[in-house]
Amino acid sequence: MKMRQVGLFTLSLLLAGGSLAGCAKKDEGSAAGSDKKNVVHLKFWGGVPVEAGPQEVVDQWNKENPDIQVEYVRFVNDDVGNVKLDTALMTGQDVDLYATYNFARFQGRAKSGLALDLGQFKDYNIDEMMGPNAADWKVDGKYFAMPTKRDLHFVWLNKEALDKAGLPVPYNWTWSDMRKYAKTLAGVKPWGLVEDMVTWDFVLDSPIVTEGFVKPDGTSNLDNPYTRKILETMHGMMYEDKSIPMYGEQLANKMRVEDEFLKGNAGMFYAGEWIFRFANNLKDYPRNFKIAIAPIPKVTEDQKNHRVFGGLGDAIAINPKSKNIEAAWKFMKWYADGGMLPLTKGGRIPSSKAVSTDKSMQILLDGVDKLYDVDSVKKVLFNNDFKTFQSSLPQQMIDARKKEYQLYFTNDQTLDQVFSKVVKSHNTYLQQNK
Repeated sequence: MKMRQVGLFTLSLLLAGGSLAGCAKKDEGSAAGSDKKNVVHLKFWGGVPVEAGPQEVVDQWNKENPDIQVEYVRFVNDDVGNVKLDTALMTGQDVDLYATYNFARFQGRAKSGLALDLGQFKDYNIDEMMGPNAADWKVDGKYFAMPTKRDLHFVWLNKEALDKAGLPVPYNWTWSDMRKYAKTLAGVKPWGLVEDMVTWDFVLDSPIVTEGFVKPDGTSNLDNPYTRKILETMHGMMYEDKSIPMYGEQLANKMRVEDEFLKGNAGMFYAGEWIFRFANNLKDYPRNFKIAIAPIPKVTEDQKNHRVFGGLGDAIAINPKSKNIEAAWKFMKWYADGGMLPLTKGGRIPSSKAVSTDKSMQILLDGVDKLYDVDSVKKVLFNNDFKTFQSSLPQQMIDARKKEYQLYFTNDQTLDQVFSKVVKSHNTYLQQNK
């Protein structure tokens, strides 16, 4: 309860600061000759640091649209930050538009009435402009948010370390192959592989998403052999191979794995396209080694319908309580169809057909192309043949599963105990939500 009170107090301070900033912007608009009474002010909440593109986006919009002024409010895209956003939405505080970064969390928001049904707008076809993967973000067959970027998890590779170890850039590979790569690379770098904590909740879903989280008999499928194989592999890499950091230490020390990789301390890095905002920032993350990328491996060679977490992401929604819904919709369309391009340098590649692949690639690698294995970047990042997914496992179950696998990675329970508890919890959830 105390943590919640502190969070609400902090949120109040943030919003108060935002209000002051909004007032300052109103004064600036008035000084420029704008009619203060006719200016609409929107607040757009997002998880991307303001200096990584969002400020440039809103500055450009505000310059072109003096009658609709947008202020960007940053929340950290973790559990605490998302609670702040949910609290602001539920209590009617200033949120006009907001971004969500995984479907499970957004599904809860939509079902709680915290996102506007976009079907009321007839001047923009989301399916046509964003492609078939946009449908992954539908809730009960409707769009309550517009996904705006290509979303993909993949493996970052230190090309220099690969070359020293005599390893090729992999493409068609398995988790067993990745373990061998990590063990070999650990002889070249301190770590063979590091993994971003954001990905832990979804790496377990890719091998079973085509089968479904529920078996035909209506019981949990979370104890499938593919998920077991992934967990066993990662545990072995920690305790037997010593090729990846101990989960408990990484969690306790809040290890910044992007720092470890970009400093040259790891041969591989399991993350996604959002890391470009660090990798392309040579001022704060100087490096002289090339980066290659590889797709997420299959669990086994014979695995069918292999899918990679991704598709489309950065889903933008409108708060139904906004007093300026039409203005918010106007901004959303502009943002999706190219307004968001300043974020592309940080890896947020627009999914709208209004933006060409060549344009996105040019911005993404502008000035840094010599520090990438460009062929592998194109082959993976701009490959439309990958089968992708957005996890539909309820957030409640994602959290319950995390609690159990964390205990396995700290050797506080066996893998059998993990699956016993997870399946029991999931079956209870399924019974209660029939």
